[in-house]
Amino acid sequence: MSKYVIALYVRLSLEDSKVDSLSIHNQLLALHKYVDAMPESDNCEVLEFIDNGYTGTNFERPAMQELLEKVRALQINCIIVRDFSRFGRNSLESGYFIEQVFPLFKVRFISINDNFDTIRYKNDTGGMDVAFRYLINEQYSHDLSRKYKSAKYALMRRGEYHDKRTPYGYLPGEDKHFVPDEQTAPVVQMIFELALEGNSASMIARRLYDLGIPTPGEYKASRGDMTHDISRANGIWDKAIILRILRDERYTGTYIYGKSKVTEVGGNHVRRRDESEWFKIPDFHPAIISKETFQKTLEKFPPIVCNKKNIHMYPLRGMVFCGCCKHALIRQRKSPTFLCRYSARYEHMECHRMEILESELEQVVYSIVEKQAQIILGIDSLADASSLDIRLEQRAEYEKRLYALRNEKRRLYEEYLSKQITLEEYKAQKSIFDRDLDHMEQVHAKLSDDIELMQFSSSEHKKVRAIASDVTGTGKLTRELAELLIKKIYVYPDNRIEIDWAISGFAVTDVGGVKNAG
Repeated sequence: MSKYVIALYVRLSLEDSKVDSLSIHNQLLALHKYVDAMPESDNCEVLEFIDNGYTGTNFERPAMQELLEKVRALQINCIIVRDFSRFGRNSLESGYFIEQVFPLFKVRFISINDNFDTIRYKNDTGGMDVAFRYLINEQYSHDLSRKYKSAKYALMRRGEYHDKRTPYGYLPGEDKHFVPDEQTAPVVQMIFELALEGNSASMIARRLYDLGIPTPGEYKASRGDMTHDISRANGIWDKAIILRILRDERYTGTYIYGKSKVTEVGGNHVRRRDESEWFKIPDFHPAIISKETFQKTLEKFPPIVCNKKNIHMYPLRGMVFCGCCKHALIRQRKSPTFLCRYSARYEHMECHRMEILESELEQVVYSIVEKQAQIILGIDSLADASSLDIRLEQRAEYEKRLYALRNEKRRLYEEYLSKQITLEEYKAQKSIFDRDLDHMEQVHAKLSDDIELMQFSSSEHKKVRAIASDVTGTGKLTRELAELLIKKIYVYPDNRIEIDWAISGFAVTDVGGVKNAG
């Protein structure tokens, strides 16, 4: 970096917005004032990173992630915040970045109000005073969370806390109570009636599909609510949707809240509560079905308690998807096979009854992984500067030739339009241009792939080569290897597969007709 790059990080949570001194404007004002007084200000570039409305208890914030990416790319020299709490309220994570990550990338960290500057501490981390500040900020978040939850639960008990989300069949009313939706409430009633007539969830789903009734996600999307991804829906009602409706007590007029809770302050992971801990208020809103109907239906479709203690782990668990409808393929245990159950009841779908043996898929995937590894190991001196320069010169030369050839092809078309040449002459010369262009584009693409590999950072390249070396010694696909290398595998009816790699270095080329998605 030629210039000294200073990153100003500003964060404002919803609770902080009540304090005027913590506003985005005031924070930036204080940070820029501090930068102006720094000796480095004469030759520096100042970048602003702003997270508005995000908690400080974790680092899953857009601007923070962008800042950390620039740190890893060695594009930042110094980070300045108003105080430690703006950077983060989690003592372990904040300490890890300030004491371990930033020194590793030679990034200076300054907290103005805490009078903290890593350049003054050298190898020291600020001592007990800094540690106590971390803990105070974290304790503040825990205390605030407890108070917020206490107030929310009090409102729930009194029936004054209302969820903005409404179940399928209802709309939000003026007093925030649920009111039956004239268009979808009859569909809910039909589902319960069909269930009581002895139809299975799959049969009900097929019936709704045959009637052309939009799925709950599609219906919401038609009303402008894009909460759900409906790209894979295709108008198909999954039996899981039917079972969820049949087991939802809210259709009897009972308001239910508090089914789950966040496992940690600022976290995104939730844990389902025991039903005894739920908040239930009977006759809170108009019922769509009677309590008797619901009880009879529940007896036919009781909730299933999943025992997750004995989960069978296999190499491709959770990674295999249908290339047509994009839904996860189900694994059958008896004769281990992956099949598309989503389209099982719909003969018109391209992936209807599509299946592949688990052993066959694992063998194909490992063969692909091994070939990719051999290609990576066979590429010598990727980091060699002279070799990279040669490739860059070659690519630049081909780009010039491609540009000239495309101009010639364009001029040829202009000659045909101006009737300087006949249609036969135009077609004959155009075919020659097309052939030459196709060849040059292939060579240019190959050079670009080689250059991309050569431009890997040495540490990333060593990591990829080390993994490639390990792959060649395993002899088979293991769970550890699959988790390390693969995000998703898409299977198509013609036995073609597409791999979305977790490590971009493994997507070096297409192997045996297999498409690399990442």
